[in-house]
Amino acid sequence: MPDSSTPYRGRFAPSPTGPLHLGSLIAALASCLDARAQQGSWLVRIDDLDPPREESGATASILQSLRCHALHWDEDILYQSHRSLAYQKVLDTLQATGLLFACDCPRVKLDANGNCGGGCRRRQTGITGPAALRAHLSEGSVIRFTDQLQGQQTLASGQPINDFVVRRRDGLNAYQLAVVVDDAAQGINHVVRGSDLLDTTAKQVFLQQQLGYPTPVYCHLPVITNSLGQKFSKQTHAPPLNDDAAAGNLRLALSFLNQPEPPPGLLQPADILTFATTHWQRNEIPARAAIDAAAIGVT
Repeated sequence: MPDSSTPYRGRFAPSPTGPLHLGSLIAALASCLDARAQQGSWLVRIDDLDPPREESGATASILQSLRCHALHWDEDILYQSHRSLAYQKVLDTLQATGLLFACDCPRVKLDANGNCGGGCRRRQTGITGPAALRAHLSEGSVIRFTDQLQGQQTLASGQPINDFVVRRRDGLNAYQLAVVVDDAAQGINHVVRGSDLLDTTAKQVFLQQQLGYPTPVYCHLPVITNSLGQKFSKQTHAPPLNDDAAAGNLRLALSFLNQPEPPPGLLQPADILTFATTHWQRNEIPARAAIDAAAIGVT
C-alpha cells in the first residue's frame, strides 16, 4: 500500500470496444474526482490489447467524450498496444521463476472456474503447438487485500482459482499481466473502477507480489445495471453517451455515486466538476456490487 505522503496517482483505462456509456462515465468520474480531491494526478490509459474486439474510431470517440465532460487527463496517454516489449520482459522474469506453465487446453477442457483441466503442468515437454501461458498459484497461497468500498477480500489457491492466463493461446498478452505491468510503470497507487473487476484483483495482487511491485489502494464501485440486472456494456446494448448532454450526464453519474447535488445554476461541465471535486465524499458511495439504473431515473 502507498505511504500516505506519496502523491496520489490514479487512472481510467477504457477498452476501445465502443463509445463510452453511462457506466463508463461513472467509473471515469469517480476515479477523476477521487484523484482531484486529493490533489493527485489522473491518467488515461487505453487498454487496446485485443484487436479483434476493438471498434474502429472508438479510441477517438472515448477521448472526445472525456473532453466534453471536462474530464481532462494529466500526462500522455499510454496505449497498451505499444507495450509488447515491456510485457515480454516481465513474462521472461516470471518464466525464470518457474511460476508460468504452457497450457494447450481447449476451452471445453477448462474447469468451471477457468482453471487448466488437462494436467498441463505435468506434461510441459509434450506441449509443442500453440499454447497459453498460465500463472500457477502455489498450494497454500493466500492473497488478501482490503477494498475501500467492498471490504476485506481473500483468495486462497484452489478456492476457486488455481491458475490464470497471462498470455493467450493466440499470442496476445492478457489483461491480468498488462494491467499489473502498466500500473507499476506509471506509478499508479490508487485504482477506482467497477465491481465487475473485483474478482480479478487478487490475481493482480498475486502478480504484484511475485514481481516486487507495490499494491495500489483499490476501490471497486457498484456497477450500473439494466432492468434485467445486466451491467451496462456494449454487449447489453447500453446507449452511448450523448456528448451534447454532458452536464446532465454528470449529474446522473453524481446521483448514482450518492454525491451532493450540484446547484441548478451550474450549467457547464467544468463548473459541475469543480463543485463535485470540492464536495467529493467517497464514503457516501453505496458499498454494493450493483445498482439498478432505475434508481437514478434511467430506463
